[in-house]
Amino acid sequence: MATESDPVVVEQRYSASLADVWRAMAEKDQMRQWFFEQMTEFEPKVGFETQFTVHCEGTDFLHQWKVIDVDREKRIAYEWGYGGYPGDSVVTWDLSEEGDVTKLTLTQTGQETFQGHSVFSRENGIAGWSYFLQESLKAFLSAR
Repeated sequence: MATESDPVVVEQRYSASLADVWRAMAEKDQMRQWFFEQMTEFEPKVGFETQFTVHCEGTDFLHQWKVIDVDREKRIAYEWGYGGYPGDSVVTWDLSEEGDVTKLTLTQTGQETFQGHSVFSRENGIAGWSYFLQESLKAFLSAR
């Protein structure tokens, strides 16, 4: 059984090329269509930082990201924090090919460090990542 401090891991396989999945998760204009439309800037480049506000459960959350690792069409990772709330996490997106499909494994470490709002619970983290990967991104890639 997973504990609060275990990483959040969500996997999904897509009937799409590795290059198409990479572009969907690394190009701002595509990310805004399935991930966060509020995000105005993003570059898959180590050191790039961005922030944007998302309204959820009656509260505005300032999302703060800093890209810390990029291996084109294989991996991207960024530090993820929320302005005004304690806690730090790292979100890592790993891609691999499995025959005709592309596998995406998302790992978030540090989810348990966030405090101050129920939206930061492990259960909400798993539900959110599952929605983004298994529903939103899947539908976005299928419509292409």
